[in-house]
Amino acid sequence: MTALFLSLCVCLALALSNAAPAPHDVMIKDAPEEHPKGEEHHDAKPDRCKGIEFDAITPDEKGNTFFFKGDHLWKGFFGSAELSSSIFKELDDYHVDAAFRMHHQDDASVHDHIYIFLDDKVFSFYNHTLEKGYPLEIQQEFPGIPSHLDAAVECPKGECITDSVLFFKGNETYIYDIKTKIVKKKMWTHLPNCTSAFRWLAHYYCFHGYNFTRFHPVSGEVTGTYPKDARNYFMRCGAGFGHGGGAKQLRCSEVKLHAITTDDKGRSYAFHDAMYLRLDTHRDGSHHFRISRLWKEISGGVDAVFSYGDNMYIIQGGQVYIYKSAAHYTLIEGYPKPLKEELGIDGPVDAAFFCPKQDTVHFIQGQKMYEVDLAATPRVVKKEMPIPFLKIDAGFCDADGVKVFIGPEYYSYGSPMILAMSKISPQPQKISPEKFGCVE
Repeated sequence: MTALFLSLCVCLALALSNAAPAPHDVMIKDAPEEHPKGEEHHDAKPDRCKGIEFDAITPDEKGNTFFFKGDHLWKGFFGSAELSSSIFKELDDYHVDAAFRMHHQDDASVHDHIYIFLDDKVFSFYNHTLEKGYPLEIQQEFPGIPSHLDAAVECPKGECITDSVLFFKGNETYIYDIKTKIVKKKMWTHLPNCTSAFRWLAHYYCFHGYNFTRFHPVSGEVTGTYPKDARNYFMRCGAGFGHGGGAKQLRCSEVKLHAITTDDKGRSYAFHDAMYLRLDTHRDGSHHFRISRLWKEISGGVDAVFSYGDNMYIIQGGQVYIYKSAAHYTLIEGYPKPLKEELGIDGPVDAAFFCPKQDTVHFIQGQKMYEVDLAATPRVVKKEMPIPFLKIDAGFCDADGVKVFIGPEYYSYGSPMILAMSKISPQPQKISPEKFGCVE
C-alpha cells in the first residue's frame, strides 16, 4: 500500500464534533516595560470561551493551530492560554496583527513556514524558530502589501487559481500571487472586517468579534447563514456550546464507504452517506461535511465517484454528474445525463475506479466488473469480467493497485486484472484506529 493511500486512510475520523497600532520599533530583545498597546503586561490568562476577538489564527507545519490574542495564544481547539513567547520566543509582550502558514511546494525554503505580522514587520518561523534575516519590512517580503494588517490566510493552487495569500485591511482584500508577486486588490464590502482569517480543511473563515463567516476565497461570496459563534465550532467551551447535536466519532465497525477518489489537483475525498471527508489535509484534522457543500447540485448520497483528467464524475442511480475540478467544482452545462448515454453502462453501479495513466474506467455491479474506454467514441463496455465478491461498497485504484472496500474491511490487489482472476480473496485488512482514526 502506498504512502499516499496510507495518508488517505488516516483521515476517516468524524472528529472535532465542536471541533491600536503595534510598536514601531520591533527590537524584541529590548522590549519596553510598557505594553505596546498601552496596556500593562499581566500574567492573567484570557479565556476564549468568554467571547473574545482573536488577533490571528494559523496552523504550523505539523498541523497544530494557534489562536493569538494579545501576548497570549492557544495551541489547538481546547486547552488554556499561554504566553506567545513560550513558543515563539521573539514575540515577547507583542500583539500580532496577522499570521498564516505559507503553501508553496515549488519553494521548499518558504513552504510550510509561519509568517507573523507586527506593524510594518514580518517574521518567518519554521519549527517555531525564527528564520535567519528576519524580521523584514513587509514590503521587502510581500511587495504591494500594506502594513498594519488585520488578517491573512494562505490559499493553495486548486482552491485559488495559483498559490496565493489573502491579506485583509479594513474592507480591502489584497490577493498576492506567491510566484509572480502580482497583487490584486478587491473590495469585498459584503464581508465583515476580518480581524483574523483561517483556512481549515479547504474552507475559509473570516473571524470578527467572537463570530465567524465562511467565504469563498476567489469571489468572497458568502453562502449559508452567517455569522456564527466561533465558540460553537472552533473551541470546546462546555455546557451551552457546540453544534454537533451529540455527534460522536464513528466506531471502526460502523465505517462504510461509498466512494474514494483523487482529482487532478491532488485533492482526495471519501464519500459515505450524504457526507464527504477531505483526506489529504489530515495533519490539520478531519471533519465530515455535506456533499452539497462542494457539489451543490448533489442531494443525498452517491453510488460511485471517479476522476479523469480535470473532470470528476459523480454517479447517482442512472445519472452521472460531471464537474470541472478547477479552483472549485463547477457542474458542466447539460449535466446530469443518463449514465447509459454518457458512459455506455446501465445504472446503478456499486463502485467505479480509474487507475493512473490509463483511459479505462472500471465499473462494478454485483459480481461483475466492466471496462469502458473513456478515450473511445462512443463509449461502450469493451470487457466484462467476474470478481470474487457478491457485492462491494467502494473501489479505489492508485499506483500500488486496487483496494476494494466492503463494510469495515478492505482487500488489496496488484491490478484490476488480478482482482478479476483471483479465485481466493486475500487477507482482509480491518479499518482500524491507526489507519482511519475511528474508535474501536
